[in-house]
Amino acid sequence: MKLNHILPFVFTIVCRAAPASSSSISVDVTVTKYVDSSSTAYDWSEDWIKNFPIHKSCNDSQFNQLSNALEETQILAAHARDHTARFGNLSKFYQKYFGDAPSGEVVGWFENIVNSDKSNTLFRCDDIDDNCKLDGWAGHWRGENASNENVICDLSYTSRLYLSQMCSQGYTVSKSKNSLFWAGDLLHRIWHTDSIGQGVVGHYADTYDECLKLAKTNTTEAVRNSATLRYYALDVYAYDIAVPGKGCTGDENKDSEDNSSSTTDASKSSSEAEEGTECHTHSNGETHCS
Repeated sequence: MKLNHILPFVFTIVCRAAPASSSSISVDVTVTKYVDSSSTAYDWSEDWIKNFPIHKSCNDSQFNQLSNALEETQILAAHARDHTARFGNLSKFYQKYFGDAPSGEVVGWFENIVNSDKSNTLFRCDDIDDNCKLDGWAGHWRGENASNENVICDLSYTSRLYLSQMCSQGYTVSKSKNSLFWAGDLLHRIWHTDSIGQGVVGHYADTYDECLKLAKTNTTEAVRNSATLRYYALDVYAYDIAVPGKGCTGDENKDSEDNSSSTTDASKSSSEAEEGTECHTHSNGETHCS
């Protein structure tokens, strides 16, 4: 019997002692009796699912990788939330990505990833919409077919990194894809869902440079821009957790790189081609590739 489902019932018994002489003595005794009320008690948190459900179509290997990846997604989001709560819009990272926008909405989007109810969401491994067979598709949001579901294709399992690998293998926030890490990629997919993104988080800018420009021109869209939120989360995690006080933003020499030779540009294009292109479909039928 759970104590949180037990209510105290207090009543008073009047006892009479044996006569000591010609008079009697009345003694009030308070007795507390516990009554189990579990059948009628209201539990506001009942059936609150904080973790992301995974469909039975995922085999054991896929389930293990995906469950770890989703856990890391919540870890990444939790740190971005906490960094914002700690420093607000005084953070140099916050100002870079969101300008002078109030911090409440940014905190909220990351908090939704961590603590909102996930019972309506689902991650699948079957190619139910026949998109995984398309070249370069590592997964997709199901859109109008099922607006709270995502499909993860085989390419994801061979191309993603975990947070323990942050700032290694030449990765930098500004020059690498924000989908390289499982956590960054899954944030993108999760914010597409109606339950978490709520039709507000969207694609207002995509590249790193576009996101920085958006912070200067439209802070209202910046705090709701999927790519901005992802770059921010990765940047503060790299700086605060992966390599404390240093991170791996990668834009320290941006001015000199802007004047670099076309050979560098060609090398960059080759590198991007090797990484491949990843695509997904929006609810309006538009295909978005990055």
